[in-house]
Amino acid sequence: MKATGIVRRIDDLGRIVIPKEIRRTLRIREGDPLEIFTDKEGEIILKKYSPIGELSDFAAQYAESLHRTVGHITCISDKDTIIAVSGASRREYLEKPLSADLERVIEEKATLVVKSPEDRAISIIMDESADKKYTAQVISPIISEGDPIGAVLLLSTDPNAQMGEVEIKLAQSAAGFLGKQMEQ
Repeated sequence: MKATGIVRRIDDLGRIVIPKEIRRTLRIREGDPLEIFTDKEGEIILKKYSPIGELSDFAAQYAESLHRTVGHITCISDKDTIIAVSGASRREYLEKPLSADLERVIEEKATLVVKSPEDRAISIIMDESADKKYTAQVISPIISEGDPIGAVLLLSTDPNAQMGEVEIKLAQSAAGFLGKQMEQ
């Protein structure tokens, strides 16, 4: 564990303020859920909670199934990182932080479709290499109880690939299904 040198006091209601610098570094926003752990040495550990992360094994199987169906790179993300990938290197995507563009698409709760290379594709992960050119994308936010909690992404780097109604409907159906799973 890394020491920060920052000391805070607990107030009379049992609250503690997490410093702004730490919240910014860990990408913790107002309203984000945190999971609380304790260990044998009496340490309290706060971890950013990802509701869709609870389904990571299921999400990996779902991503694999979608990839086999459409043949495109398939990723499933929570609001911060890619939690499942199929059709591409796991090392390249898995647990990588999302780009600001992708975070914005998720927050807007609207499906983004880049049908062909003529349309402008967005970067998926933070600090993605400039030589990574997506030629087609479908990004469908996962909504649970009205809140965006992640996304289903179908991606292609093939210059001849195009995303059509089938890919759009598959991504939207997968996102809808995963969102409903989180509500149960």
